[in-house]
Amino acid sequence: MIYVKDIMTKRVRTIGSDASIRDAAKAMSRWKIGALVIVQARSKPVGIVTEGDISKSVARGVDPDSSIASLKRKSLVTVSPAEKVEVAAKIMSEAGIKKLPVMENHRLVGIVTQTDIVGSSFSLVTSLKEMVLARYRPPDFEL
Repeated sequence: MIYVKDIMTKRVRTIGSDASIRDAAKAMSRWKIGALVIVQARSKPVGIVTEGDISKSVARGVDPDSSIASLKRKSLVTVSPAEKVEVAAKIMSEAGIKKLPVMENHRLVGIVTQTDIVGSSFSLVTSLKEMVLARYRPPDFEL
């Protein structure tokens, strides 16, 4: 069984809710990441902003110096680190999102992405294949 805590990224980059869209774009570029968790006072997560959100806002002509709060979705969808990866994948699918903040005791402790889930699935399939191959040794045939 693989859990969210096994595959999540523990170092999550955040940005204050008063930051501009431009600030968010610069931060993502500097850190080479695709999303920032939006936080309010005392580091309380209230939303997430992604590269896609920024691209769409620019395409719609939104002023890059306006607040990222204007890009915030209705509610922040999160998952527990103790949740199974399959459940996290289902949450993402149902919510139509690719990045899922991980919360424990009302604290942001990580983030899990679709890429993390696919990578863990690939590792699992590879491990299973190796187990099967180790059990099954084809007979040596001599001609």
